[in-house]
Amino acid sequence: MSDTLLSVRDFSVVYDVDPPVRAVSDITLELRRGEILGLAGESGCGKTTLAYGVQRLLKPPAVITDGTVVFHDASGDDIDVNHLDAEEMRRFRWDKISMVFQGAMNSLNPVATVGSQLEDVFEVHRPEMTRAQRRSAAAELLDIVKVGAQRRRSFPHELSGGMRQRVMIAMALALRPQLMIMDEPTTALDVLVQREILRQISALRHEFGFSVIFITHDLPLLLEISDRIAIMRDGRIVELATAEQIWTDPQDEYTRTLLGSFPRLTGERGVVRR
Repeated sequence: MSDTLLSVRDFSVVYDVDPPVRAVSDITLELRRGEILGLAGESGCGKTTLAYGVQRLLKPPAVITDGTVVFHDASGDDIDVNHLDAEEMRRFRWDKISMVFQGAMNSLNPVATVGSQLEDVFEVHRPEMTRAQRRSAAAELLDIVKVGAQRRRSFPHELSGGMRQRVMIAMALALRPQLMIMDEPTTALDVLVQREILRQISALRHEFGFSVIFITHDLPLLLEISDRIAIMRDGRIVELATAEQIWTDPQDEYTRTLLGSFPRLTGERGVVRR
């Protein structure tokens, strides 16, 4: 079995407006099995567009103009994502690749219990499961993400922001995907809850062996949790290296500027790292 899980080659996305906007340009990268790949860059650099494009979730006027996306399944099959039909794509999402969307903790249905919403995932993607099996699986997921099975009957407004985010992670984890894409999953949370969520993601990754693409503008956070980091600017990857290399020996001027934009607890005030 290949060590590579996802191969993206010469991938480009254009927003077909007047004039056209090239949002992602000639992206090439490989994601390894079991690794956390951080995707960093300022707002509008194309991080989320790339993540949506890889899963064919983009809506008009966004158009994939070039490139290939190949998923190297654990079964040994190579899946050309760009050539899956609608039904194949529906089965592929959540089963092979899942996503925790930006602002996801506010995406839960306010009039349905969190347990029923988790059960819906199994009802759609695992129709052979009985109602009792779906209920048991939902309870198990809530235990796994440290929300607790007893919260199965709770409505979203009865949970804290951190707990709602954990429910969304449970939903993304439900079908045991090989890749989880997380788009700014901790942005709206306070620092202590962020830390708990990040520890949870790391523990789950080690337990279940899935890979993670973690998207954020918070480069110090990625330095802490990522195996490798890709730095994006203006729709392109300007640097891709291990987290240690990005921290100790950044090669691109933009990477150095990003590192210098975050305040430090020590050192002179107003000094920008170059």
